[in-house]
Amino acid sequence: MMKNIKIILAINIAALGLFLSFYFNQYNGFWFELNSTIFFYFNKIIGESTDFVKLLAYTNNRAFDVIAFLAMGLLFLYHFVKQDAQGKRRMFAMGLLMLLTAVIIKLLGRFVPIDNASPTLYFKGINRLSELSSIPTKDASSDSFPGDHGMMLMIFAAFMWRYFGLKTFLKALVIVIVFSLPRIAAGAHWFTDVYVGSLSIASFCLSWFLLTPASDWCIDKIVCFYPKRFK
Repeated sequence: MMKNIKIILAINIAALGLFLSFYFNQYNGFWFELNSTIFFYFNKIIGESTDFVKLLAYTNNRAFDVIAFLAMGLLFLYHFVKQDAQGKRRMFAMGLLMLLTAVIIKLLGRFVPIDNASPTLYFKGINRLSELSSIPTKDASSDSFPGDHGMMLMIFAAFMWRYFGLKTFLKALVIVIVFSLPRIAAGAHWFTDVYVGSLSIASFCLSWFLLTPASDWCIDKIVCFYPKRFK
């Protein structure tokens, strides 16, 4: 742990700085200008293109989340099948730990003292995806900060980096961007909900978990509880 303490502290300082830079300037300054620019860019297209409306409606439907899980699962499976028996047991434990970690960090995110409504609820006279499409879709949230969906994706990417290296992390990063973008484009989330809220919280929590022996210890303990026939 000691060899990583400087890296952990640097990540914590950067995450805290990122969060505070938004916390004190939620509706003015740089972040609000960036949020507004991104929202109105996509909202203008929603009002002009029926094809874009259909695309966003499908990609913001709950069923599309299955594709996100499938993409993560395939990347996970790619490494799983290359492991020996012991490696497979540890990867299965890692998968369980990843899910548990995501649930805990998501719950911790509820204590963040920011209660933002999504841009579709903040701005008036805008194009609403749900009104322009007959497909059930998500385009609003009364409490959009931090972005839970984006946070789950980032937690997965962080685990991939920790256990499988930079190349795998870059592939996971593509998954993060591709599957978090529809929520932002539809106006269900501000850009900062994901790339400030989710990123800062996930970075702060995971640095202490993945850059210390904690995650390996947890994986070992999960393996120890396997039924004998799986050992």
